[in-house]
Amino acid sequence: MAKKPRKLGDILKRWGLLEDAQLSEALKVADGSRQQLGEVLVDLGYVSETDVAKGLATQFGMEYIDLDQPDAINKDNISLLPIDLIKKYLVLPLEKSNGRLKVLVYDPMDLETLDNLRFRMNCEIETSLGARSKIKEYIDHLLSETQASIDQAVRELTVDSRDSSIDLQVVDGQEEQAAAGNANDAQQAPIIRLVNQIISEAVNSRASDIHVEPFADRVRLRYRIDGVCHERDRVPKRTQASVIARLKIMAGVRVEEKRIPQDGRIKLRINDEVIDFRFSVCPAYHGESCVLRILRPDSARVGLASLGLRADTLEAFEKIIRRPNGIFLVTGPTGSGKTTTLYSALDVLNRPDKKIITAEDPIEYNFKGINQCQINEHIGLSFSTVLRAMLRQAPNIILVGEIRDKEVADVAIQAALTGHLVFSTLHTNDAPSAITRLADMGVKPFLVASSIQAVLAQRLVRVLCEHCKEPDTDPNPKLLRLCGLDPNKIGDKVIYRAVGCSRCAETGYHGRRGIYEMMIMNSQLRELAFKGSSLNKLRAAALASGMRNLLGDGRLKILDGKTTPDEIARITQVEGVVDSGPDEDTMVA
Repeated sequence: MAKKPRKLGDILKRWGLLEDAQLSEALKVADGSRQQLGEVLVDLGYVSETDVAKGLATQFGMEYIDLDQPDAINKDNISLLPIDLIKKYLVLPLEKSNGRLKVLVYDPMDLETLDNLRFRMNCEIETSLGARSKIKEYIDHLLSETQASIDQAVRELTVDSRDSSIDLQVVDGQEEQAAAGNANDAQQAPIIRLVNQIISEAVNSRASDIHVEPFADRVRLRYRIDGVCHERDRVPKRTQASVIARLKIMAGVRVEEKRIPQDGRIKLRINDEVIDFRFSVCPAYHGESCVLRILRPDSARVGLASLGLRADTLEAFEKIIRRPNGIFLVTGPTGSGKTTTLYSALDVLNRPDKKIITAEDPIEYNFKGINQCQINEHIGLSFSTVLRAMLRQAPNIILVGEIRDKEVADVAIQAALTGHLVFSTLHTNDAPSAITRLADMGVKPFLVASSIQAVLAQRLVRVLCEHCKEPDTDPNPKLLRLCGLDPNKIGDKVIYRAVGCSRCAETGYHGRRGIYEMMIMNSQLRELAFKGSSLNKLRAAALASGMRNLLGDGRLKILDGKTTPDEIARITQVEGVVDSGPDEDTMVA
């Protein structure tokens, strides 16, 4: 096998593109100017830039990519590399396989660029070679296409004319930080407009979350409205890196960090209302996935009467929260409204003669007159640590964001037994399960029996839109059975169905309310808890004492015309809610 020439000049001479005299002259100029030989040869007009690139590819044993060929680069792979790196280093991504990213470069000796790419992308880098001017031309064309895509996306995401007066402004100095971070970015204004439109539309659509989810060929944008995700117009794939970078700057997290999850907060003034956003970004296979949780200031102050509690449950609830001591637990899965319920209770109790302290992770809503403590496990500020410190502050009422382990449970119980009213949450399917859950944590049964005053289990169901709901003349028998309803025994009650109109975005629902299960501890339940009885015995005793279970409360809301069998079946069946028997006042079999 013939040995390949090792020097660029020799290669070009061998190809008949360069003479000895020309090479000697170029070498002298290169030595005096500190330019690379290839650059000098092009400047002197002896060879073309393409010839130099091909020669360098041969010299270093690299593949040469001719960007003049229409299929030289698969545009779908451009998203493999953030646009800021493409512009900064003049490189183009070609493909990724087996954890190795192949990129097109113009200088095979630029090891610093390769090291930076390897660090930023957290993978091995392979290189092919192309002409610098051709790479730059391709990138310029790519950016012009991106600009057009961004402007089109802004037009598609523009809210209706009735929302055109939206005033979105980053507060607390974060806008200046964002502007500084993007000062040299020619795409700054379109990206800012796009992100602002996404946020504005979500807020005006009553969304609780914004999801930006990268996939191989698209970026999916979804809003969670009334607990259900709705897909919106897709964000252009080529804007993925810029949109996520903009969100990260607004949230005050590290833009360059793409390897680990990060959390941040954004505060925006939309019209006359300041709205908080909890920001979470997590590395995923096709890029970073972002979620913004929208925290409206009025969400936690809906009022007890607006939660959806029936009159008898509301009366019991108000009596419980006014007791001088004991533990009141609210249970349910994530997103079931537990925090809103507890904050609504605190809002009622928040008076000058009561000292209230909370331990939360994170603090979602800021309340005047309440001492709120942010948990920070990284510095040792755990729930148990904060709770112990709280007891030395002589509070009347304590809120613990969540009882997660035995240590926190023991401190909360100790607080309840020493004259404090304690509110907290647990992740259980129903109210009786809270008793067995505490026992599973290792809490002694006699402490559970003596400290727990009541447990409220809840779920959130969508409420029918009052402008378009219609009587359902032929309800689905299967759904009725799942809800425990007998069509022959509902009498003159009307079951409604969701229709959809412009006021509810064609969903048929507008807003959400809770379905509840209130278990008030009595002597029988305390005795069962003390003995460590099974969940089935606790549930049977609670029902015998008058507890209405979740499915029973859902049936009442169906017959009251507030929601549909579809919605109650969806929530209760997915969440594994147990129906322990029919209720007499629901007129079911």
